[in-house]
Amino acid sequence: MTVKDLIDSRIFEVENCGDTTAEITGIFCCDLLSTAMGCGKAGAAWVTVIGNVNTLAVLRLTDMACIVLAEGTRLDEEAMAKAKEMAFTVLRSEEPVFESALKVYNWLESR
Repeated sequence: MTVKDLIDSRIFEVENCGDTTAEITGIFCCDLLSTAMGCGKAGAAWVTVIGNVNTLAVLRLTDMACIVLAEGTRLDEEAMAKAKEMAFTVLRSEEPVFESALKVYNWLESR
């Protein structure tokens, strides 16, 4: 399934719509950027509460498919500009990290 498929499911709000062709192959939950940089897997939907430009840098380094900002987190102004520039897809959820990740998991399993 692709990022576009996840967007089309309307499970999450779209904070920024970038490249939607990436395949989502799993889920990664982490709020420590150094851990995400070392452990984030390509193709993962990354669920986090960090909405700054450093999160986008880690996304680029790891080739994760997209970011899901949990707990109502939003990109800050600098991060939003960078997400648009780099065509990164960032989704948003009001749910906590676990529940947001569970929604991605259930969506993947239903396919």
